[in-house]
Amino acid sequence: MEPAEETDSMTGRMPLNAGDAGYGSVSGPGLSGAAGGSETAPLLIAVPEPQPLRQWQPLTKEQLEVAAGGPRWRRLRCYLVLLFWLAWLAMLATSVAIIATSPRPVVTPLEWWQKTLLYELPPAAFRAEEGPGGIDVLCEQLPYLRSLGIGTLILEGLFDKENLTVTGESLGTLPQIQHLLTESSKAGLKVVLDFCGLKLDGAGNKPSNLSATPLRFWLEQGVAGFVICDTDAAYSEKTLLDWRGVFREFSSQEEKRIVVVRQTQYILPPLNNSSQTNKMLVDVVMRSILPSSHHILSAREVADAIETHLQIREDIWPSWTVGGKASHDLKKLLLVLTMTLPGSPTVQYDEEINQTQSASLNVGSSNGEKNDSSGTNTDKEKEKRTAVALFTSLSHSRAREEALLYGSFTFLPFNTSTNSSSASNSTLASPSSPLILAFLRSWGCVHFLVLLNIGPELHTLDPAWAPSLPAAGVFVASTGMDRLGSTSLYSLELRPHEAIVIKLFESGSYS
Repeated sequence: MEPAEETDSMTGRMPLNAGDAGYGSVSGPGLSGAAGGSETAPLLIAVPEPQPLRQWQPLTKEQLEVAAGGPRWRRLRCYLVLLFWLAWLAMLATSVAIIATSPRPVVTPLEWWQKTLLYELPPAAFRAEEGPGGIDVLCEQLPYLRSLGIGTLILEGLFDKENLTVTGESLGTLPQIQHLLTESSKAGLKVVLDFCGLKLDGAGNKPSNLSATPLRFWLEQGVAGFVICDTDAAYSEKTLLDWRGVFREFSSQEEKRIVVVRQTQYILPPLNNSSQTNKMLVDVVMRSILPSSHHILSAREVADAIETHLQIREDIWPSWTVGGKASHDLKKLLLVLTMTLPGSPTVQYDEEINQTQSASLNVGSSNGEKNDSSGTNTDKEKEKRTAVALFTSLSHSRAREEALLYGSFTFLPFNTSTNSSSASNSTLASPSSPLILAFLRSWGCVHFLVLLNIGPELHTLDPAWAPSLPAAGVFVASTGMDRLGSTSLYSLELRPHEAIVIKLFESGSYS
């Protein structure tokens, strides 16, 4: 047998070129081969090599312009622009609707007496023997008083009880009083005369050398108004109607003359010979925070009087004054209270404020005079300057802040804790409760918090005392004028006899 025809004895495999038809070959019609009409083909078919991937390339500027300029993209852009403006108009309309429908405070134009700060000057303030110069020194102090924020002076005890054109002895002559009125006008101060307890219908009040009543005489001198008591005979509808007729001759839209009634009772009584009080005849009602008494009121009595009197609501514009007697430790606290209550504050004559100006006028007047540098005098000077700083801060804040000028008034109940006990509810009805009062003056979204610690103990505010209020604020004024910058209500301590005014704001903002 030929070697080519033999089977591989070692592997048992047939050779690839075995001669049987169909083995390793493909036959079929149309195919031709060399022998027997068959064609051999290899078992392994060659696979083409993979082509490299085309790298992505961005559109060129020209290609992009061509693609974006197509009709489909132009329509899409028009729809997007239209959608944007429709959304913008919808948001604008929604904002206008919210603003129009939201409740907001209505600004009521105030008269001059509703914006002013009244300052009572007793006879001692311009009596010659009580101080150097009397009326002359007072005239020199007028610009200084105006710089403190005072707008109106009330001259008390000026007249003889039988004649309203004759001043009392040692109070200055009529020309001096006229000079005081002239200088007050130059300094931007109005003057109101106090007629309380005087006989306004006495024979001496119609002197032959004057062509009109004393009321008309003083109006001609530039007096802005008059004060009467609710116990005077002039507190009657007939008298006040007559006064209104005279006032119209001397009043203008900016310079109206006013009637102030000093309230001596718990509730303002009706006019004499009348069953009601005509609001059109009385412009201002001057009310006392503390009741009159022969003794100095305790801290508990002061706290009760404040809470009781401030619950009264009447339609006539109020002017609050301290009135009764209280401890000297509460003097500055009561000033803060008076300045932050609704209405026009009436501040009683303060020697510390006036003496501070007098001291500045006399500096260097006596050459070679030895200065007293004792600790007592230093403390007194510091106390005077603190009083002036507190007065000025309160008056200027009231003049520029709507919330303090005519904002709403709300009492606030809250919790406190002392160094010796845990937090307890602050209610004045309980004798053991802390003597602390708080109220809020609000106008729109602006809030001023006033805290009064009437008692002699240190108190820390409970962190949850007023959860509805903003937690942060900035100090506006304090009785010691030593609190500055921002503060948190959750970490505030009230010192004994301390009053604090805080302008509240949301956390993270400042205004």
